[in-house]
Amino acid sequence: MGNQIKRIGILTGGGDCPGLNSVIYGIMLKAYDAGIECVGILKGWKGFIENLTIPLNISEHDDLHTIGGTLLFTSRTNPFKSGSSKEQIAKELAAKFDILGIDALVAIGGDDTLGVANAIYQYTNANVVGVPKTIDNDIAGTHYTFGFWSSTQLASNAMDNLTTTARSHQRVFIVEIMGRDAGFLTMYSGISAGADIILIPETPFDLEEDVIDVLKNRVNAGYKYHIIATSEGAYPNSESLNRDFKTISKETLDKLPKDTFGNPLLAKLNISQIIVDELNLRDDLKQDFQRNGVDFECRSVVLGHTMCWNT
Repeated sequence: MGNQIKRIGILTGGGDCPGLNSVIYGIMLKAYDAGIECVGILKGWKGFIENLTIPLNISEHDDLHTIGGTLLFTSRTNPFKSGSSKEQIAKELAAKFDILGIDALVAIGGDDTLGVANAIYQYTNANVVGVPKTIDNDIAGTHYTFGFWSSTQLASNAMDNLTTTARSHQRVFIVEIMGRDAGFLTMYSGISAGADIILIPETPFDLEEDVIDVLKNRVNAGYKYHIIATSEGAYPNSESLNRDFKTISKETLDKLPKDTFGNPLLAKLNISQIIVDELNLRDDLKQDFQRNGVDFECRSVVLGHTMCWNT
C-alpha cells in the first residue's frame, strides 16, 4: 500500500485533549520522510463531508508540537445521524476520498470518531488509520490513549491544590472529573491525589454506605477535611436512588439530553452538586461534624475542560 499513497488527509474529531497537535506533527514528519503530502481536514467529520481543508506544509509548522489543542479544529458531527443505512453512508464517505484528493485518511479521535472511521473501512476497505485520542481512556484495544496521562496529572494537581483550601476551611470538596461513562480519569487522579472517596460509573454507588458513613467515620476519627473525587458519569444504584435521594429521581437520569452520537450529556446532571445538595439535607451528618468541633461546609468543584489544556 505504501507506494500507492501519495496524499493523506488528517482530521481530529470529538473533544479536545492534550497532544493533538503533537500527533498531527508526528504524522507530518513520517509523511515527509516517505515523500507523502498531507492535507488537513477542518472540524472533524463535518469538514470531511463539506470539503473543508487546509494545506499542511511541515516547514510552516515546525513548532506545532509545542502548541496545545488542534490547529485543525474539531466537532462532534455524526455522519450516521441521517436515516440512510450505515453501509450506504460509509460508501458515500469513502467516495469523498477522490473529491478531497486523498489516498488515505488518518482519523484522530475517541470512540465516536473512530467508530465512523472503522465503519468506512469495514464496508469499503478504504485506507483508514485510527489514532486513539481521548482523555477518557475508553477505546477498546488500547492500554492507554494519548491525552489520558496528561489529564490525569492535571486533575491530580487540581485536587492537590484544593486540599490546601479544604484543610484551611475544614471543608468537604466534591470534585467532578470528566470521563463520560468511564472512570479511569477519576480513579487514577483520585488515587494520585489521595482522595478520601472515589466514585466511578462502573460501580454505581450507595450514598449511605459509600459517602455518608465514610464521612461520619472520618470526622469521628478526627479528620477535619475531606476530598471526594467523582466521575461526571457516576450515579447511584437503584436502591440508594429510591431510598436516599431527595433532589433527583430515576426520571432525572432518564431525561438527560443526548449528544449527536446518542450519548447522554452526563455533565448536564452535575452529579457533584447533587451530592452537595443531598449532604446538606443530612442533619445527622452535620451533627456528627459539630460534635467533633467542625462546622459542616460542603462545596462542589467541576474541573471540566481545564483537564484538556496542555502545551
